[in-house]
Amino acid sequence: MSLDRSHCLSLDTQDPLAALRDQFEIPDDVLYLDGNSLGARPKAASERARQVIEQEWGQGLIRSWNQAGWIDLPRQVGGQIAALIGAKPEEVVVTDSTSVNLFKVAAAALKQQLATDPSRRVILSEPGNFPTDLYMLQGLSQFMTGGPVLETQPADSLLERIDTDVAVVVLTHVHYKTGKLHDMAAITRRAHEQGALVVWDLSHSGGAVEVDLNGVNADFAIGCGYKYLNGGPGAPGYIFVAERHLAAFEQPLSGWFGHEAPFAMRDDFAPAGDIRRALTGTPSVVATQLLSVGLDTFADTTMAELRAKSVALTQLFIELVETRLPDAGFELVSPRNANERGSQVAFAHPEGYAIMQALIDRGVIGDFRAPDILRFGFAPLYVRFTDVWDSVDCLKDIMDNRTWDQPKYHERHAVT
Repeated sequence: MSLDRSHCLSLDTQDPLAALRDQFEIPDDVLYLDGNSLGARPKAASERARQVIEQEWGQGLIRSWNQAGWIDLPRQVGGQIAALIGAKPEEVVVTDSTSVNLFKVAAAALKQQLATDPSRRVILSEPGNFPTDLYMLQGLSQFMTGGPVLETQPADSLLERIDTDVAVVVLTHVHYKTGKLHDMAAITRRAHEQGALVVWDLSHSGGAVEVDLNGVNADFAIGCGYKYLNGGPGAPGYIFVAERHLAAFEQPLSGWFGHEAPFAMRDDFAPAGDIRRALTGTPSVVATQLLSVGLDTFADTTMAELRAKSVALTQLFIELVETRLPDAGFELVSPRNANERGSQVAFAHPEGYAIMQALIDRGVIGDFRAPDILRFGFAPLYVRFTDVWDSVDCLKDIMDNRTWDQPKYHERHAVT
């Protein structure tokens, strides 16, 4: 079988998910391989935003909290997410940012642990975890005098490090830079055997990788809404709290939307008896509505189907880069085994930044992560097999002609 563009075109023709792309607005001159950083815009988002702004807000005004159901949005949209991550609707709520949610959940898990065993003081993560996760954990450990100690352990020895002094393990399910997929079941099982709790960050897996939180007996999880879930830039994040932990879940940012009776306007805080206790302040109605539109794009498929296509796309990309550019200096950083890889592929190259800028200038949009990683995300809802061929074709041209070695491509932008 010849691995050429006609073969990729035949794969698109046979793709049972091909029609899903029609739900998205993607410019004709763009090959979009950055859904792992910001999902493409659903076509329905514009009309939904117009409806919320012009009708619900413009005409309904404050009545829309009741008449348009704004008050129920965090749980309603949380239920949409629950279906994608193996959770019950009553275990997930949309709220705040991923960073804020991590602080809330990690603090709650830690408090739960210290209440039963004060000797458990270690928050365990891995070096190179997504920076904001480490920053929030550092902030939490520094804020609590005499409290937790943040420790990082390389992934290949992480299981052995989970011991009886570990209170909480915090990991990103799919590593943001390498795309390496942690064994959620094995790590959760080991943690529970040692009496620890686990917080999973699903930001780089939710919507692209099969996740079964209840199937692996997960404790807590967080995630963002603007990557594979297509909720738009700055879309709110979400929190999962396993049903068995809800009664003991006490998070530090006890705002009025987490109160059992917000409009009773009492002075003392009393947490809601359900997942609403994970809420803090008033949700962003427009942003949450747009996230709901992004989640609607999953209605005509399953995570198993999306994962199968994701594996095929990433495998094709790796094969094409390595066969068509064997001497261009690219080193595969992502796991070669698809079972250990998320929905992205990372290659290292000494001139990675300039190469990515040259690609973007040609309409092939991926991104760069310091110090030398070119990162390509494959959102199976809308990426085609021909997109993969055409992207590698463009990359080959840039490398063959040293197009990347122009001064303008070496100028660093604020966002890479």
